Amino acid sequence: MKLWDKGYTIEKKIETFTVGNDRELDLHLAKYDALGSLAHAQMLKEIGLISAEELEGIEKEISLILNQIVEGSFEIEAHFEDVHSKIEHLLTEKLGEAGKKIHTARSRNDQVLVDLHLFARDEIQEIKGLISKLFDRLIALSEQHKDVLLPGYTHFQVAMPSSFGLWFGAYAESLIDDIHLLNATFKIADQNPLGSAAGYGSSFPINRTSTTEKMGFSTLKYNSVAAQMSRGKLEKSMSFGLASAAGTLSKLAMDVCLYMSQNFGFITFPDHLTTGSSIMPHKKNPDVFELVRAKCNKIQALPTELIMITNNLPSGYHRDFQILKESLFSALFTLKSCLEISEYMLQHIIINEKAIDDPKYDYLYTVESVNKEVIAGLPFREAYQKVGQAVQSGAYAPDKEVKHTHEGSIGNLCNEEIKGKMREALG
Repeated sequence: MKLWDKGYTIEKKIETFTVGNDRELDLHLAKYDALGSLAHAQMLKEIGLISAEELEGIEKEISLILNQIVEGSFEIEAHFEDVHSKIEHLLTEKLGEAGKKIHTARSRNDQVLVDLHLFARDEIQEIKGLISKLFDRLIALSEQHKDVLLPGYTHFQVAMPSSFGLWFGAYAESLIDDIHLLNATFKIADQNPLGSAAGYGSSFPINRTSTTEKMGFSTLKYNSVAAQMSRGKLEKSMSFGLASAAGTLSKLAMDVCLYMSQNFGFITFPDHLTTGSSIMPHKKNPDVFELVRAKCNKIQALPTELIMITNNLPSGYHRDFQILKESLFSALFTLKSCLEISEYMLQHIIINEKAIDDPKYDYLYTVESVNKEVIAGLPFREAYQKVGQAVQSGAYAPDKEVKHTHEGSIGNLCNEEIKGKMREALG
């Protein structure tokens, strides 16, 4: 049941430790291992290493395996090391000699590389779709509440007038930067490593261009050692994209938790979307966003974790790479759930349209007052000192009319331009 079986067995303790939880994780790669095996078999037929009849049988059986994967009935039992050995066993069990030929000109290192590249492409596209959905929600909220002013803070001190339109729009535009990083990762993933074998190529006359086309890669990773070195580099590249999106979500979650506090009272949510206290009957806690914040902060540690695992490894394959999957997969699935729940919660957000009317926010308008003095002809430094002295003496009386017109300001959100940027980023 092992691809490297040479007629002897290893101690059970060693097998348990080295296999780890690969069987469970490899279920996420099963579809891609089957697709990679299909492309490889078709190429082997093209170069005369398997017959048309053998390929027909392989194609039929791989189709059945893919159906099992889609239905959720595909399993990797305990007597298999991983998905690669399970799929090869199924083919050999059904096809005999033809199944045994599927590993010709291939290495298990080769297989996991192509599986991860295919998996990464699909996962990035899915995450981009979830980010796009959250972006649309934020832009809609920005437009809906563009005229509602919101206190802006610097150093946690009352600063200048903002607006809910500006706040929601800020997170929408920030998501575009995350898309750019994910696009870069997609480009790294969109290179076919299949054919590098154990990292040094093969003496078989394989056609790597053929498998590149069959699996829909934009190009191939030409140098076989470079292809093998993409293990670890792909995961690290992906971790930066995930961490970037997680950073945006974490900051949004922190704002929500802060703004929902009674000390701010800018927003709230319906009772059924919050949690309570076991002893304080008045509590209405933002547990969803607290967990989003924590989970996304954990994701932001992922690049450091993967760098520390791979940083001092030379070229060639090393078993250290095996443990990258667990961390990467967990972060991927966590980020998707955080994106989904954040968008769902924002569908139900309740805005306090009168929050800025509290007298403690009167000083928000000091810069407006300075600017109006300057427009009236007073030099800026004198205007600043005049308003500052009024604040110090307690004589300051705010004029709460706010008129901002420049691009990206309260009165000119540029949401259409931001939407255009996102469309371009999404391609």
